Amino acid sequence: MSAQKTLEDLIEKKLKIIADHREVPSGVVDELIQLGIEVEARQLSVGDFILSDRVVVERKSVGDFLQSIVDKRLLSQAKLLRETFERPVLILEGKGLYSRRAIHPNAIRGSLAALVVDLGISILPTRDEKETALILAAIARREQMAENREVAVRGAPKGLTLSEYQRFIVEGLPGVSAVLAKRLLEHFGTVEKVMRASEEELQQVRGIGREKAREIRKVMTAIYETEGSQQLPQRV
Repeated sequence: MSAQKTLEDLIEKKLKIIADHREVPSGVVDELIQLGIEVEARQLSVGDFILSDRVVVERKSVGDFLQSIVDKRLLSQAKLLRETFERPVLILEGKGLYSRRAIHPNAIRGSLAALVVDLGISILPTRDEKETALILAAIARREQMAENREVAVRGAPKGLTLSEYQRFIVEGLPGVSAVLAKRLLEHFGTVEKVMRASEEELQQVRGIGREKAREIRKVMTAIYETEGSQQLPQRV
């Protein structure tokens, strides 16, 4: 294949990023659109941007990052990212990490170290929304073009292998990502056994807590209603 043909193929394939609907007013989405990237706004239960079936990005301003240390919600959020996606990334946007609040620098360094060493989360600093968009675009380009990976959006399956079709079915459960679907199938062996598993059995799988197990069982056992069905949390 010629270099010109390769370039044409890359241009023809449009990058796509799924953004949490709360990120739309931030300015990052506008920057992504200006870069020619297709952005789909959705309600995400994990992360702010999904760049492929394995990469999720949590975007935090320096102020929000420091507040999350104070509130002690940083590690719980980070663990959820790690449990749901194979390659979680934290974008730390802004300046003044060690000067904005009266938080001891060692506490900040300790939190950063825990994210990287204990949870395997990559941390990328950016100056502003524009640079954040450029980083997102670079990762999406690498995932979707260089690695030929798909964005984790459910659609009509075409040409799937048996194992891919099995994962596709399990991913339809509430709160079940591509990573969790694979874990569930590896643990139970078949789609049928996943669907028949009790709440207690589901919780034996890493990333399935009590609430998520309850929602899965609710989908499996609730009587179907044509109208007025109760809404469930959207899957990432």
